[in-house]
Amino acid sequence: MTKHLSIFNNLRPYTVGFDDWFDHFDAMMDDSFFRGTGNFPPYNIVKTGENTYDVELALAGFNKKDIEVEYKENLLTVKSKKQEETKDEDGNIIHRGISKRMFSKVFTIANDVEVKGAELKDGLLKVSMERIIPDHKKTKTIEIK
Repeated sequence: MTKHLSIFNNLRPYTVGFDDWFDHFDAMMDDSFFRGTGNFPPYNIVKTGENTYDVELALAGFNKKDIEVEYKENLLTVKSKKQEETKDEDGNIIHRGISKRMFSKVFTIANDVEVKGAELKDGLLKVSMERIIPDHKKTKTIEIK
């Protein structure tokens, strides 16, 4: 992996056990991470509760078989699958202005966030997530003796 000049690399000599974080930040600084497909598809990131989140993508014209959702190594990837060209056998289409563009969107997910599922309804793909807080990180009231 190419090491980009960033504050993260300056912190490497002062930390232990954070190498994967720094590698991830280096990947984010890579131009290909930001190129993607621009603003398509439009999306929202919504906090739905104290520890729950939804990523919503507007995917009008797509159905379940056209989309792939993958979670691997803290990256949530939503992308379209390769489409077969549909032919207008009857000759009824005068103009084809609605296309199913190829796209790939990648979101970085924190270590303690778990992807719960995905649902496509009315052209909106919703990927639900929950932050799982381990017991040792939860607030505790200490009894005073």
